[in-house]
Amino acid sequence: MPLHKYPPAIWETLKLKEGIYSRLPAHYLRSLLEPKTPTPVHWRPHGVKYKLNPKTGQRERVQDVPIKPYFPPEADQGLWGGEGWISGFRYANNDKLSNRVRKTWKPQLFDRELYSEILDKKFTITVTMRTLDLIDEAYGFDFYILKTPKEDLNSKLGMDLKRAMLLRLVSRSPSLHPNDPAKREAIYDKYKEFVIPQEEAEWVGLSLEEAVEKQRLLEKKDPVPLFKVYAEELAQQMAAQQLTEPMLVQKKK
Repeated sequence: MPLHKYPPAIWETLKLKEGIYSRLPAHYLRSLLEPKTPTPVHWRPHGVKYKLNPKTGQRERVQDVPIKPYFPPEADQGLWGGEGWISGFRYANNDKLSNRVRKTWKPQLFDRELYSEILDKKFTITVTMRTLDLIDEAYGFDFYILKTPKEDLNSKLGMDLKRAMLLRLVSRSPSLHPNDPAKREAIYDKYKEFVIPQEEAEWVGLSLEEAVEKQRLLEKKDPVPLFKVYAEELAQQMAAQQLTEPMLVQKKK
């Protein structure tokens, strides 16, 4: 007999169908439920199911076993480019006959100053060499943030920057280079392919807790004082009574 009515693996999905979670915007719930496969960083997929053994010439089955890194809380405050901590074992003194000892491989981090054209601001961010290579490959910091999906950014800072950029693009705020309208319009036109409706941009990158709090504030209504309720009811009753009573017309003398 099962211990739970529903398996624990689907508890998070069921939670989104009840209460305030079910009233979250459809596009936000869709972003939570759609399957996400991050780009391999610490391993290389074979891409095939079978390979020939170079010694025997026989076909052997191969399997892709992804290496899942651990992302510490500090990863949310930087841009690590998908790199994380890898835990494993190594041989003591590089001798295979000796005992294995635990080892954790950590990425090399750097503090770099990155400039955003859309936000017109410089940010000092902790990055890895892979992040810098991806920024160069995307032809700029803004393109990297806007093009990279959430599962590859894997950073709260990165998603907050993406939301700020999307809101700036959809609003076309004149606060960007107020003294140079031509440059401002050129920047907005440069990134116009990433423009989405403002209703969606406001929810990009929000955690589930932040989204619930935002939805709660949107649904929040200030209580109406009782004297206003009773005064409105009295005014409606008097108006209805006045309509039902016959009008008295005074005759002119």
